[in-house]
Amino acid sequence: MTAPVWHGVHVATALPFTDDLSVDYDAYAEHVRFLAEGGCDGVCPNGSLGEYQTLTAEERARVVRTAVEAAPDGFHVMPGVAAYGAAESRRWAEQAAEAGASSVLLLPPNAYRADHDAVVGHYREVAAVGLPVVAYNNPIDTKVDLTPALLAELYHEGLIVGVKEFTGDVRRAYEIAELAPGLDLLVGSDDVLLELGLAGAVGWIAGYPNMIPRATVELYRLAVAGDVAKALPLYRDLHPLLRWDSKTEFVQSIKLSMDLAGRKGGACRPPRTALAPEVAARITRDTEAVLAKGYR
Repeated sequence: MTAPVWHGVHVATALPFTDDLSVDYDAYAEHVRFLAEGGCDGVCPNGSLGEYQTLTAEERARVVRTAVEAAPDGFHVMPGVAAYGAAESRRWAEQAAEAGASSVLLLPPNAYRADHDAVVGHYREVAAVGLPVVAYNNPIDTKVDLTPALLAELYHEGLIVGVKEFTGDVRRAYEIAELAPGLDLLVGSDDVLLELGLAGAVGWIAGYPNMIPRATVELYRLAVAGDVAKALPLYRDLHPLLRWDSKTEFVQSIKLSMDLAGRKGGACRPPRTALAPEVAARITRDTEAVLAKGYR
C-alpha cells in the first residue's frame, strides 16, 4: 500500500542565495534533486529554514514551482503556507495546488496570540483548498499552542491530516494518539527524532538532512522501526549536530554545516546575521566530528 504523501522524511529545505542575496533557483533545484538521491521522501520549501519571511511574493511562488519541477517521480513537495492571515495562507495553499504540490504545512495565525476560534477558522480556510494540511505546532515562535485537545478538534473536523510537533515535549505523542487516533505525528525537531520515532511518528520534517541525508534517513528508518540497538549509537553520534535544529541560530547553523560538507549553504538574508565566532567554531567542531566518522 502506498504511504500518504506527507509520510516519511520531508526536508525543510535551506534556500541558497547568490552573492547579492538573490535566490539561486538553479542551486535550489540541484539541492532538491540531491535530497531525493539521498533517500529523502520530499521537501518542505518556504519554511523558516527556507527564510520565507524574507521572500517577495514572486520569489516565494517561484521557490515552490522550482521544487515541484525538480522533484523526481514519487518525491513529494509540502510547501509551508504560513502567513499573517487566513486569507493569505489560503492563497499560498492555492498557489501550492496550482504548482503541483501534494500537501501543505500550516502554522496557526502568527501575527498575534490567536484564540481558539481564530485558530480553528484559520485551518478551516486553508483546508477548503483541498490539499492535505499538516499542522505545525511551534508555540515557541508563534505563541499559539496547538495542544493535543485542539489538534484533536481540528482532526475530527477533517481539517488536518497530521502535525509537525516542535515543542520538544515527547509526552505529547501519547496524548495526541489517545485524543486523535489516526492523526499522523511528524517529528518537528531533529533532536527528539528517536524519542518520537519510538512513540509512533510516521514522518519527520527535518533540518539536518540538508547536510547529510543518507545518515539521517537511515536514523529515521531505524527509529520508526523500533530498532533501538542500531539507532542509538547513530543518534549519539549525530545528536551534537541535531540539537542545533532547535536553537535560535538554526538556519545559520545548518547552512554552515552544509558549507563544511561541500553543499551550498551560504549566507542568510537579514534580519539574520552571521554567527558569533564562538558559536560558529562550536558548530564547525560538531560538523567536522560527524564528517570525520564518514557520515554523509
